[in-house]
Amino acid sequence: MGTWGSGNFDSDTAADHLADVMARLITEVTEAMAGDPVEIEPDEYWGVAVPCNLEILHLLAQQGHVGTELPKAAVVAEWKTAFMAVWESTIDGLGPSPAYKDERRAVLTATFDRLTQTCTAREADL
Repeated sequence: MGTWGSGNFDSDTAADHLADVMARLITEVTEAMAGDPVEIEPDEYWGVAVPCNLEILHLLAQQGHVGTELPKAAVVAEWKTAFMAVWESTIDGLGPSPAYKDERRAVLTATFDRLTQTCTAREADL
């Protein structure tokens, strides 16, 4: 195994671990998005965890460590379309204030868009 620096992510083992962690996050999102849409409604676990996973993926990718794994940008765009359709069709049933609804929509959109841009940039570098 190679080591190229003293940082926590500066070795082959660390890169393998990072790839495993990111793959697990991607798998969770993939499975949630392929499952029953009820599971990604705003008040359900995956309705909260999917955007969290996407944000974590984006933040990890921004570090530039070896081992960073990301989905294809087109996949993230498909996830956004499906996720936001469920969110839009169910959020009103939870009785949010108009301000919260607008703010949350903007956060969700930005989360998907940031990861899509990061994936697009990564694909262009390959």
